Amino acid sequence: MNAAVWLLALLTLQVTSPARLKVTAANGAVAQIALMVRPGTGPLVPLGPLAHAINGKVRRDHDWTALDTPAGNFRFLAGTPLVDLGGEVRGLPAPTVLRGDSLFVPLAFVAEVLADPAREAWNWTPATAVLAEGPGLPPLARRPSRTTVGQDDRSRLPGGLQAGHHVTIDPGHGGTDPGNPGLFFPNGLKEKDVTLAVGLLVRNELERRGVKVTMTRTTDTLINLAERAPRYCSKPCDLFVSLHVNSLDPRPGFNDVRGFETYFLATARTTDAARVARTENSAIRYDLPKTHADAGGLDFIMKDLQTNEFLRQSARAATLVQSHLDEVQSGGPQGVKQAEFAVLTTARAPAILVEMGYATNRDDARLMTTPDGQRALAGAIADAVVGYLREVDHERCASDTESACGN
Repeated sequence: MNAAVWLLALLTLQVTSPARLKVTAANGAVAQIALMVRPGTGPLVPLGPLAHAINGKVRRDHDWTALDTPAGNFRFLAGTPLVDLGGEVRGLPAPTVLRGDSLFVPLAFVAEVLADPAREAWNWTPATAVLAEGPGLPPLARRPSRTTVGQDDRSRLPGGLQAGHHVTIDPGHGGTDPGNPGLFFPNGLKEKDVTLAVGLLVRNELERRGVKVTMTRTTDTLINLAERAPRYCSKPCDLFVSLHVNSLDPRPGFNDVRGFETYFLATARTTDAARVARTENSAIRYDLPKTHADAGGLDFIMKDLQTNEFLRQSARAATLVQSHLDEVQSGGPQGVKQAEFAVLTTARAPAILVEMGYATNRDDARLMTTPDGQRALAGAIADAVVGYLREVDHERCASDTESACGN
């Protein structure tokens, strides 16, 4: 569903301001569910009573809250507008709200997701806030199980990879650090929401191909910049990928600038690269008190990383990301660049930072916030990562025994 429809649904719900949701089942059962109204968000539905009324079940799924129903499976991240519709992650008009053990979801989820005509499960009447069971329900959707690969499994995986690869995906910002405000993002989405949505899709795609993935965050939480790489990309770790959204300060023609760029750690060579680094590094003001001592300081880390093999490998990974994103992001590549990003300074593995597009450009913003656009971006980044891992396999095989590589 596009942003305009979401906005229309939200405005309709705010105008009508129903106090209760009425759910009528095909067997004649009726449930009345009291709504919670918060200024600026529209009505919110308690997930537990809603699940009971539609013959569903609420359960915890790691950091997510899952709603399993005969019409499909849905997952919510508390405090964010993100909803996973069975592998498709997108934004709701307002964030979910956690009160004690109860999760409240926007009424628009009921009106526009449960009652989506494509599901042929429920009908929605906005004038009376009535959700009525439809003529027939599809079989309960089952989520595909994730592929788990043992470290000792030396067989080849989908895409020709050797088993045992580990990649860390870092959705930028989070928690009290919203990132850039997303000038042209719909539904109040911020950079932190978009990076998380795309990051989860990248994870899903890589895991489907048998790659072990660690996320620095899977919820709307704050992780200190200097702790992201060492905490979540410890050995063995093949690649650290940090996802971000670019933006420009208002100036003549600023909203015409679009495109994508990928960085690795080195001294910035252009004023624009330095600008992007300053913008992303400003998030350090949100960091919590340090939980461990520094490992020698920024100067030592920079000198160490620039003189080891990680520099070459990071540059290669960045080049592959640019090449693959060029197939789905029509804004065009702005190139592989170097800059001193705080989030990359403590990495002890090849590390890159991807600016997926500009929130200050309407076309880029649309690409980064629509389900199709997010899937395309995530698929391209995953393809690039897999391409990089293939090259890692090739280099290892060239210096390893033939039996260790397999044929």
